[in-house]
Amino acid sequence: MASREAVRRTVQSVRPILSVDREEARKRVLNLYKAWYRQIPYIVMDYDIPKSVEQCRDKLREEFLKHKNVTDIRVIDMLVIKGQMELKESVEIWKQKAHIMRYWKESQEPKPTDFLSKFLSGQN
Repeated sequence: MASREAVRRTVQSVRPILSVDREEARKRVLNLYKAWYRQIPYIVMDYDIPKSVEQCRDKLREEFLKHKNVTDIRVIDMLVIKGQMELKESVEIWKQKAHIMRYWKESQEPKPTDFLSKFLSGQN
């Protein structure tokens, strides 16, 4: 019983990273989305990637929707901080073209598990 009380006090006393409540976190996410949305034409032009602005904006939306079920404010703040860092690196051209194209890379194919599949793929 005492451990539950200690856990509850600890959870209540956790300090926020940036946002105080969900509404403030939501505003930060929307501001980050708008900043990315505005910078996409320049990123496409600067990096000369073989994607259209519309395709990049679709990918941006997909990346944001990937985390739509996150409810912890601290996690949302960390994702916003990482997104801001990624945006700054992209805008300042600290990345290379391959780093930008990595967003479109398909998920890794699972490694074969049975003997015949390993043999055909050239693995031991």
